[in-house]
Amino acid sequence: MKVLFIKNRKHLYCGIVLFFLLLISISTFFLHISPSYAIEFAKNSFFNIDVTISLNDIEKSDEKRAYLTFDDGPTTKATAKILDVLKEENVKATFFVVGKHVKENPELVKREYEEGHYIANHGYNHNNKILYRNMESFKNEITSTDAEIAKALGIDNYCSHIFRFPNGYMSHIYTSQKKEALKVLSSLNYVYVDWNCLNKDSERKYSDYQLINNLKNTSKNKGTLIILMHDTADVNKTYNILKESISYLKSEGYEFRNFYDFINNQF
Repeated sequence: MKVLFIKNRKHLYCGIVLFFLLLISISTFFLHISPSYAIEFAKNSFFNIDVTISLNDIEKSDEKRAYLTFDDGPTTKATAKILDVLKEENVKATFFVVGKHVKENPELVKREYEEGHYIANHGYNHNNKILYRNMESFKNEITSTDAEIAKALGIDNYCSHIFRFPNGYMSHIYTSQKKEALKVLSSLNYVYVDWNCLNKDSERKYSDYQLINNLKNTSKNKGTLIILMHDTADVNKTYNILKESISYLKSEGYEFRNFYDFINNQF
């Protein structure tokens, strides 16, 4: 009986060790393929996001998570520099791309994807008069951008399922059109997201020191942050202060995420 117990115990220990080795292998596998895994879902239409869940609810969380988001790119003068910093710091972000810029710089979108960043939709022209001309025009701005992203990634079709309104949904312009646009987003299986923190780089008047202070001031006393920045050449050079921004957020206890989190949680 004693010998049998020892043998069984050895089998038990071996089983436990094998279980944990298998668990580690599976975790490593999914960490490695996470972006590809998510995009496989994103480029197909067989699943549905619960559009009643607003992505903006993320910012109500007390958890210290930071979502870096970059709007209006990609551009040759800024995007690559931002990607270099993100790679060096091992931080994943979300890029809200503009369709016409995707067409101009497909290699940058492909690099964003290959380095594990989330590619979201910011419309084709970033022009409100075109975007809100009518709801067919609004829909076309989104689907045309998705088509350009798909082409850049070398896949048949793509849907990011996440849209950011130019100037934000929260802005007090085109309010009635934006309400109508929500129905279009729902029909396309999209949600939208604004932000609750920014460095104000788009205002083109701040020094690097002031940009950092803007980030600190707008992130004060907040849990989860959705941080608005830009990767265009005509705004303040966020890439100059990105490393310091990441360092500051880490020192404040923030963990960096991107919107693959949100998409994967829908399944």
